Amino acid sequence: MIEENKFIEKVARLFEENGAKSLTMDDIAKEFGISKRTLYKDYKNKEELLGEVLTYRLGRVLERMKNLENKIDNPIDRMLSRDKEIKNASSSNRTIMLRQLTKYYPQIFSRHMKDFSEKFSLILLENIKKGREQGYYRKDFDAQFYSKLFFQLAMSYNTPYLDTSNISHYEYQTEGLRFYLYAITTQKGREYLEALKENNRD
Repeated sequence: MIEENKFIEKVARLFEENGAKSLTMDDIAKEFGISKRTLYKDYKNKEELLGEVLTYRLGRVLERMKNLENKIDNPIDRMLSRDKEIKNASSSNRTIMLRQLTKYYPQIFSRHMKDFSEKFSLILLENIKKGREQGYYRKDFDAQFYSKLFFQLAMSYNTPYLDTSNISHYEYQTEGLRFYLYAITTQKGREYLEALKENNRD
């Protein structure tokens, strides 16, 4: 079999193109030119393979977010830079793979989102810590709760409780991030945000 990461990456694309339920182990074996028996030596069933795909993709997203820690010193700038990754992660919920995953494999999807929430919250907690140290973020809020709250906000565009007919996914994400940042910033932080807004108008 080909190198594991390349295998998982290609399987992820197959799931995204065909759907979590529609794609079978037979389809995957044929795509790689291997027997189904060989495939089952590494993965006992499709559910296990789906879990591996989700874990791999999540790891890639989180790695890109963490890398910003070393590249960007300002915590507000880091949040704005992460916005692209957050958009990509939340928009992936609209793929046929994720739609079928939520319908036919709700336990796998639930585990995946819980894992994503926990790991993403740790990144946000580090951002809050540094923002407080630099005077951009308030100290009078529960950092753990706010980090989880922002995750819920970022991932909730496709819920049945929100009418999205008049707001695009991009606009929703932009407003959600702005809402979160203005909720946690000090006067210094808000002034920085306003300066960024003015510079973007130029």
